[in-house]
Amino acid sequence: MHPMTRWAIVALLGAVPLPAAEQEHFDQSVAVVLIRSCLDCHSGADPKGGLDLSLQASALRGGESGAAVVPGDPEGSLLWQRIRDGEMPPKESLSEEDRRVLREWIQNGAAWGTDPIDPFRLTTSKRAGYDWWSLQPLTPASPPATDDPWVRNGIDRFILSRLRAQGLAPSPEAPRRVLMRRLCYDLLGLPPAPEELDAFEQDDRPDAYERLVDRLLASPHYGVRWGRHWLDVVRFGESQGFERDKLREDAWHYRDWVIAALNDDLPYDEFARLQIAGDVLPNRGIGGVIAVGCLTCGPWDEVGQQQQSAAMKAVVRQDELEDYLSLIGQTFLGLTVHCARCHDHKFDPIRQEEYYQLAAAVAGVRHGTREVLSESDQRRREELTREIAALQEQLSRLDQLARGRIAAAARSGQRPARAPIPLARWSFDGDLQDSQGELHGRAEGSAQIAEGMLQFRGERAYVATVPLAADLRAKTLEAWVRLEHLDQRGGGVVSVQTLDGSQFDAIVFGEQEPRRWMAGSEFFRRSRSFQGPEETEAADRPVHVAIVWQEDGVVAAYRDGRPYGQPYPTEGPVVFPAGQAQVLFGLRHTPPGGNKQLAGSLVAAQLYDRALDAAEVAASAAAGPGGLSEEELLQALSDEERKGREQVREELARRQAEQDALRPLKVYTVVPKPPEPTHVLSRGNPATPQEEVLPGGISALRGVAPEFGLRGDADDAARRRKLAEWVTHPDNPLFARVIVNRIWHYQFGAGLVRTTSDFGFNGGRPSHPELLDWLAAEFLHRGQSLKELHRLIVTSAAYRQASWFRPEGAAVDADNRLLWRMSPRRLEAEVLRDAMLAVAGELNSTLGGPGYRDFETFVRNSQFYEVQDKIGPEFQRRTVYRTWVRSGRSPLLDVFDCPDPSTKTPERAVTVTPLQALSLLNNSFVLRMSERLAERVRRDVGDDPSAQATRLLALAYGRRPTVEEAERLSAFVRAHGLEELCRVVVNSSEFLYVD
Repeated sequence: MHPMTRWAIVALLGAVPLPAAEQEHFDQSVAVVLIRSCLDCHSGADPKGGLDLSLQASALRGGESGAAVVPGDPEGSLLWQRIRDGEMPPKESLSEEDRRVLREWIQNGAAWGTDPIDPFRLTTSKRAGYDWWSLQPLTPASPPATDDPWVRNGIDRFILSRLRAQGLAPSPEAPRRVLMRRLCYDLLGLPPAPEELDAFEQDDRPDAYERLVDRLLASPHYGVRWGRHWLDVVRFGESQGFERDKLREDAWHYRDWVIAALNDDLPYDEFARLQIAGDVLPNRGIGGVIAVGCLTCGPWDEVGQQQQSAAMKAVVRQDELEDYLSLIGQTFLGLTVHCARCHDHKFDPIRQEEYYQLAAAVAGVRHGTREVLSESDQRRREELTREIAALQEQLSRLDQLARGRIAAAARSGQRPARAPIPLARWSFDGDLQDSQGELHGRAEGSAQIAEGMLQFRGERAYVATVPLAADLRAKTLEAWVRLEHLDQRGGGVVSVQTLDGSQFDAIVFGEQEPRRWMAGSEFFRRSRSFQGPEETEAADRPVHVAIVWQEDGVVAAYRDGRPYGQPYPTEGPVVFPAGQAQVLFGLRHTPPGGNKQLAGSLVAAQLYDRALDAAEVAASAAAGPGGLSEEELLQALSDEERKGREQVREELARRQAEQDALRPLKVYTVVPKPPEPTHVLSRGNPATPQEEVLPGGISALRGVAPEFGLRGDADDAARRRKLAEWVTHPDNPLFARVIVNRIWHYQFGAGLVRTTSDFGFNGGRPSHPELLDWLAAEFLHRGQSLKELHRLIVTSAAYRQASWFRPEGAAVDADNRLLWRMSPRRLEAEVLRDAMLAVAGELNSTLGGPGYRDFETFVRNSQFYEVQDKIGPEFQRRTVYRTWVRSGRSPLLDVFDCPDPSTKTPERAVTVTPLQALSLLNNSFVLRMSERLAERVRRDVGDDPSAQATRLLALAYGRRPTVEEAERLSAFVRAHGLEELCRVVVNSSEFLYVD
């Protein structure tokens, strides 16, 4: 068939099947030229000149200038004309072979193959394709063969091969003192003690170095050092950032989890899985819930979340999802997947649709605080609850026996009542029964008796009694109450109300005045301010509160038996008729809901059908929740009964203490919600949703399927489990490559790929690609042990090289990419501060727990932090235990390039500025540590300037001074003092840098 005839049929009828040979020729030859040279500009949503060459129909139709391809007529085709005249491609003309391929293709009828052409199929000069190096499966080659005695392991074989190819040789091994100092700073972030250096230098065992490596890797300070690196990568902070920047009181658990996981050498795939889906993986317990704090330890826009505009709120939510995806993509895969939010990725083979597939996988992730308890602790708490209930029942029986005897004696006139006798008493020691009468209660909602109290947790939790048996007019309500928090506004402690809730008198907290007690009533008819003080203790312990409604209408309040504020008059007490009124606990009045609900617990409550006077209220408060003093109860029991009661009380106290120790932890982490449907958003705009997508991965990664096999109604747990499996799959080519390169970066100062979180087109290329793949394969083979990876690296001859400058090496490889020496590295900000504390003998080595706060907090709607140089042992902990608030930056740490915790920092900047020298000369912390260092030196060696200089260099530099140094330093001490010399030493390059 003539090419023009075929073109006419295509134009009239659309594409027709072509012979397989012609399709293959197009795909293997023509499409390759178009991908490499044309589709970067002429494809996608907005192709240049309106010409899209990725589709057959659009190529034949042409763009703004007319038909680009006229089958059978190259000279009449604009595409060929522009290529022939050298106008296209604009920056670099096609090779003669590529020109021939395109001209013959048009001449022969412009037969098409796969339609559309996938522009990601091949790497071009402008973007990566599916053939990009980092997306391919690992291809570990055997280390190059050599019999060079310098070689210690496979790493050295690769390094030596590249060096020889460039005519270079490695540097000799560094001296032992240098090696130990290097190892201690690299693995622990702390300087070695002089005594440790002396011992290592004199250790003549052949495996002395390996023993040192093992000892350092086993130190708990290993996790502190490498945990800080990880916290940089995942943008860990302990305040929310943005306008409010509120402190996250419970975020530190994630920091401690990271440190513990590294110390325990948790396999890296499990380490990653837990941080993506630990709370939804089976049998991961409390650690899994803490670990997913990785996703939420970044900034969070509270103001944006509270937007009244649904459109703006949707944008903020999309920003939040992008934060999660950029974290997961860059941290674990070395891919900037978030760049595909608004369009296909401009540089890497990631489609916009795939971005939203990943977004669907985390669509249920939300910021928040959770209370968590391990499964074993939960089981033990349940056991203790049953044991405590049984013991309380025993104690209750004995106390009821004593009360019965005391009541009988009072009725017979043999014993005066010391505390007033209530109409009804509820002790909540196992049930809701009225121990004095018949006003028994029933629980509603989640109200329950636990730990010897009536607890109200959750919505619509309260207790209501049966109706009153007699009219009630003058009265007294009293309760022993513990509040969950002091900021609640309006919860009812105990109330008397008509059955429909239309009239009530109640003890209420904080409704009209924050943190103050009041007498609640319908529409505030009998409510005035007592003008009492703010409550400050009720969240920490049960307090006694009583309110009295007198016959003349006066209402008075008492707290812990003493008058609370001032009584006030009203029009008179309301009569609550028999059979038409009841008592409530935990609710102001029915119906339940809103701010009427109490958040807290009741230890006991009492109702009197008369107005108590001040002396009676004081007596009742003194008697305690049981209505009788401990002394009165004991007097009513026999010796044997008293002994039994004491044994029960001891057992009860022991179990309650154990239960208190098992209280749930509050953790800032992921608080999942049901995922909403996820749509591709045109240009990333939530107002223009397109097709719905299911959770999935990225198809460009060879070796791991992108399909998650989930339906649109899959829950958050299923989505994140699949995501974690996909990311950590052993055949994922990026997962192992990225982490071994990240570790290499911190050990050598630069990664084999310098952009440790970007293995895409805009990232760096590996200096030793074969070594990178070999390391990744070794890492997988060794069970993904990070400590094994460290051991492999630091025992290599490459790591053990001296750092001496060699002109012949610098002339060939100025950046030391080939590793002809060990590059000197400056201490990071935190390590510098820790080192000053350590050499001064002031380091507090306490590990874990809430961080120290070197700032004062001011709240003016937003939260502000004034950083201060605070003094005390708690402020001398390792710097990783600082509370990392996002707007409370430390001047000393900042000047040494400590990163902003609002951003991911896989590679820290290393600057050299005058401010650094000025800080080390004038900062109050540095001055104080210089003084403490001088004091330590004097304690160690006395007042001899020569001995002081020797000891100072041993502590700070890990070496002895030369003869010339000793003379000069001794003279300096005599002239200016030891403190000034210490100040000079901590400002010296030898202290600041590690060889």
